[in-house]
Amino acid sequence: MADHNPFPGENNTGHIWDSDLRELKNPPPRWWMIGFWTSILWVVGYTILYPSWPVGEEPTPGILGWTQIEEYERGVAQIEARRAEFESRIGTLGVEEILADPGLTQYTLASAKVLFGDNCAACHGSGGQGNPGYPVLADDDWLYGGSTAKLTETITQGRKGNMVAHQDILSAEEVDTLARWTVEMSQGEPGSEAGWQLFSTKGCSGCHGPTANGVLAELPGGEVITVGAADLTDRIWRFEPGGYESARHTILYGVNQSGVEQTREAVMPAFGPTARVEDVEIRRLDPQEIKKLVVYVHLLGGGL
Repeated sequence: MADHNPFPGENNTGHIWDSDLRELKNPPPRWWMIGFWTSILWVVGYTILYPSWPVGEEPTPGILGWTQIEEYERGVAQIEARRAEFESRIGTLGVEEILADPGLTQYTLASAKVLFGDNCAACHGSGGQGNPGYPVLADDDWLYGGSTAKLTETITQGRKGNMVAHQDILSAEEVDTLARWTVEMSQGEPGSEAGWQLFSTKGCSGCHGPTANGVLAELPGGEVITVGAADLTDRIWRFEPGGYESARHTILYGVNQSGVEQTREAVMPAFGPTARVEDVEIRRLDPQEIKKLVVYVHLLGGGL
């Protein structure tokens, strides 16, 4: 640091290093000082008007009495008021009438997306693609039917599949023949005659239908009668990974068979207003929420 000031009249502090590196005493720019003092005044004003400083368990209230909770509640009230018109219409219309109104359908889909995420996505996937071991909803393959009436019934009452375990009914050779026949059917082949013989005589057609497509009968109006048995004539497998071993396992151990250790488990809980879980009555979804989900799922998979 220099012993004398070689820059007299420069308004420096006299601290000089390396001959010319020095500290000046120039004031900050006016715009900066205005901003600096304005920010201080703003903080003081804010702490007077709004809740700010913690005092005990609560902050200072502020003279305006504003709270985040009150603002949130006003916002919710505004949203509910906007929704009220749509919700009222949904309550008075049937599912088919909602689907016939494009505007109301779009509102219902947006509203039901949250319901689907909260109640259905854990098993069926966020987009209805089906998580491992659960049915896909984004296609047109429906075990119990994809009409709006069937979907309402399914969501409200739940579903529990049932297939008898054949480990003590069929011989190993018969199980092998049926498993291979099932694979052939899924690949679009006609299936072996021996497989068809077993399918018809061992009770399989009683659930899977006479043509193995899962349909017991078709009514004149186009409605089909089914008990939820899988269509064996398409490439969709209810239990992954599909193929011979998967078919053999299902034939041997069945579905939801009490006392059969390796049985397939296929249960959908009821989501009706008074569904029961372990004999305890709980509220799940009200009729209007179920109606929204029916619209959502029906359009998600194309519906039938």
